[in-house]
Amino acid sequence: MRLPTPDQIDDLHKRYAATPDAYATVRRHCGIVWRIAEGLIATSGADVDADLVRAGCLLHDIGVHRLDEDAEQGELGQGHYIRHGLLGHRLLAAEGWPEGLCRFCSCHTGVGLTRADIETQHLPLPPGDYVARTDEERLVMYADKFHSKSRGGRFHTADGYARLVTRFGPGKDEDFASLRAQFGEPDVAALSAEFGDPVRD
Repeated sequence: MRLPTPDQIDDLHKRYAATPDAYATVRRHCGIVWRIAEGLIATSGADVDADLVRAGCLLHDIGVHRLDEDAEQGELGQGHYIRHGLLGHRLLAAEGWPEGLCRFCSCHTGVGLTRADIETQHLPLPPGDYVARTDEERLVMYADKFHSKSRGGRFHTADGYARLVTRFGPGKDEDFASLRAQFGEPDVAALSAEFGDPVRD
């Protein structure tokens, strides 16, 4: 699969970010998610394509840059953050990147969004299953759960996210437990010390 270079990824973030602050926030989070995934690969021994995981981590949230434009076009903007994955998928596809890369955007939200989730929760997404299928997609989705961009950035422990995920529908705790068993847990205390973001348990 054709993958973008780190410079190309950085250029995409710069071109689509509405402001320098937006660029810095999203780009920093994506880098931290790659750092988490990189550590999980090392400790779990997961048999994944590390270059693909890195590209997926660094691009998974690029759709955040399109939320304002989404609102301007009469779509559901910042109040409906859940659309950012779909917007990122569309952005990368329009840039000519392969479907296997675009899916990291649309299939990383929560621990996966199913057609049933969209229908029962009345989510502002086209009907479909937005779920990770490959180990690379599963790892990017999982690593993303341990860091949040909100409030200046913060880390989540595995136990903390396990409690949080129950709000997203039945069976989501089991899905997270499966990811946890497959990839292990990052050392969020060490990551907090490295990046300066607090841990929220």
